[in-house]
Amino acid sequence: MSKLLMILNDPPYGTERCFNGLRLALNLLKMDEDLELTVFLIGDSVLCAKSDQLTPNGYYNLGRMLKPVIKKGEVLLCGTCMDARGIKDEELLDGCRRSNLDELTMYTLEADKVIVF
Repeated sequence: MSKLLMILNDPPYGTERCFNGLRLALNLLKMDEDLELTVFLIGDSVLCAKSDQLTPNGYYNLGRMLKPVIKKGEVLLCGTCMDARGIKDEELLDGCRRSNLDELTMYTLEADKVIVF
């Protein structure tokens, strides 16, 4: 079993880095059923996990993209980054959880690979 840590940094909309990171995460989970995937949202990317995102028809929705990742992997958010943006735990998608730098450090040390977007 391979352990992969994916760290997303950018805001959910305005750039496509989080979109592309989640596209890769979904494809990795599809192609490797034994993959142990952790997605860590830091900086503006914590907004990807905010519930009730409303996007125009035909436009990607990162909240929807996170749901399959949550089912097969783990989605953690930087608590300091959440606080700086006024995001409360109860505003997160079900299955996402607040984390911290110590936990990110632990996951980094334990991962076989780390991918940063």
